[in-house]
Amino acid sequence: MNYQSTEGALKANLWPKGGIAAGQRHTVGLRSDGTVAAVGDNKLGQCNVSDWRHIVAVAAGNVHMATNTGNSHTVGLRSDGTVVAAGWNKHGQCDVDDWRGIMAIAAGWRRTVGLNSNGTVVAAGRNHEGQCNVDDWRDIAAISAGDWHTVGLRSDGTAVAVGNNRYSQCNVDGWHEMVAVAAGYLHTVGLKSDGKTMAMGLNRHGECDVSCWRDIVAVAAGSYHTIGLKSDGTAVAVGNNEHGQCNVGGWHDIVAVAAGCAHTIGLRSDGTLVAVGSNEYGQCDVGDWHR
Repeated sequence: MNYQSTEGALKANLWPKGGIAAGQRHTVGLRSDGTVAAVGDNKLGQCNVSDWRHIVAVAAGNVHMATNTGNSHTVGLRSDGTVVAAGWNKHGQCDVDDWRGIMAIAAGWRRTVGLNSNGTVVAAGRNHEGQCNVDDWRDIAAISAGDWHTVGLRSDGTAVAVGNNRYSQCNVDGWHEMVAVAAGYLHTVGLKSDGKTMAMGLNRHGECDVSCWRDIVAVAAGSYHTIGLKSDGTAVAVGNNEHGQCNVGGWHDIVAVAAGCAHTIGLRSDGTLVAVGSNEYGQCDVGDWHR
């Protein structure tokens, strides 16, 4: 296990929005003072975030378990709209130093996506499946990056997607009244304004079985599992539970969720974190992150 954080991490107060991210083998947390903590696999420097300052959102590149490489990266959005990245950069996914006017970020496998303040989108990294073909997107309000596909939520509540579509994970053109989207390995999840959810793509482990969910306020997609945050602060999960990544039934007072390859992170209203799932690299060792 490799661990990287700044001094005082154990007394951190993490932000509820944009404040947690889960990669394949690492977890990232944003403190209220704009600094960042990370725990887990640091083979390629993806946890080297201790010198980051003025951060307002974080993202972690994920990759499905079958690709047992640990190749990942971490991205931070600064308050001035610039972006910083650390970790694996074989495909240029960390080449974001010249980005300006960014208001949201997402990290997939081998790429980084940024949402401009004017509703357009930029991307850096691997584009073999067309997952970076976002130049013509307009009026985008939110973005999410899966392993091989990228999803955008338009300001009118519709969705758009590019990239690998082998399991129809990009067939979101008919979605309407959406308020959030999440992209996993080979599936896509959407949250509607009425608190209901829908999903497209691979459903081998039941990761798309979310049609019965109600009162959902946020969603997260891991490699083979899906997490929903309910309005009462509890969480629900479906999909592969081989490592216990869906064991969220006892969670309470949760304000944000993040799903990695095989682990799940929840942020409580008091600024503490809870984690379940694979902890082979210490990616779930966040129990001491608190005010």
